[in-house]
Amino acid sequence: MIIYVDENDENTRLDSFLASLTEGLSRTKLQNLIKSGNVTVNGISKKPSYLINENDKIEFNIPEYQTVKIEPENISLDIVYEDDNMLVVNKPSGMLTHPAVNEKNGTLVNALLFKYGENLSDINGELRRGIVHRLDRNTSGLLMIAKNNKTHEYLAGLIRNHQITKKYRTIVKGVYPNDEDIINLPIGRHPTQPHKMAVVEGGKESTTLIKVIERFKDATYLEVTLITGRTHQIRVHLSHKGFPVFNDTLYGAGMAKVKTEEQVLQSFYLKFPKPFSDNFIELTIEPDEKFKKVVTYLKNKL
Repeated sequence: MIIYVDENDENTRLDSFLASLTEGLSRTKLQNLIKSGNVTVNGISKKPSYLINENDKIEFNIPEYQTVKIEPENISLDIVYEDDNMLVVNKPSGMLTHPAVNEKNGTLVNALLFKYGENLSDINGELRRGIVHRLDRNTSGLLMIAKNNKTHEYLAGLIRNHQITKKYRTIVKGVYPNDEDIINLPIGRHPTQPHKMAVVEGGKESTTLIKVIERFKDATYLEVTLITGRTHQIRVHLSHKGFPVFNDTLYGAGMAKVKTEEQVLQSFYLKFPKPFSDNFIELTIEPDEKFKKVVTYLKNKL
């Protein structure tokens, strides 16, 4: 089987990554299989502790390998765009993009399997059918889905070559001083808290463009454009600058009086070349209910 690593999995241990995709194999068994050459990364055998990178090509032949069985579920999809090769969905806040080892139901993939069955790309395995890129559970907004492997490779190439314009809207704590700003700081795994990312020396080059939309008494409404797409990039960059995303308890904001499902962050704009065409697809969605709720709360505080 072949898996391509996306930006959200980089800096994860190879054995941990494979454990998230397999069922019925212990970590020790996986480590032994990796050491015995049943797993290669870009054609080369690696140690179980190898930290995978974005776009790594992982090939594995595990005799006892079993894919995690994912059940289709009749969950409503907000489809913003669709053609024969792909679709773009508006993922709600609170929904996982794809199943995890300990959570196999209620995800976007469960919903996609119900509607499209086998008519989804499988480059990244059964767990991630159709998924080209991801949004965090509590980040809402636009996600591209590939219906076949040729389209998946095309879209993944656009991401890799920075040919997709992705914009987010967010609310941050504090009054952001500059009307426009560029944050260019390297991001890597947090040195002492591996479930988090951080600005670290030797991390991946990461660039975020900031534009102020509206300032409130003690918060700011921002439009954010991603030049790179590192794990938790917006949340990490803004927290590092002292302006954590509203209700982002992982990166220091704490939960405010107006409660939401964690961070107030929405992917609201996508522009990219339509697969196998000379045309462009440009999509914009309105603020979701979580975003509107927080903006109303902040306006009433003025």
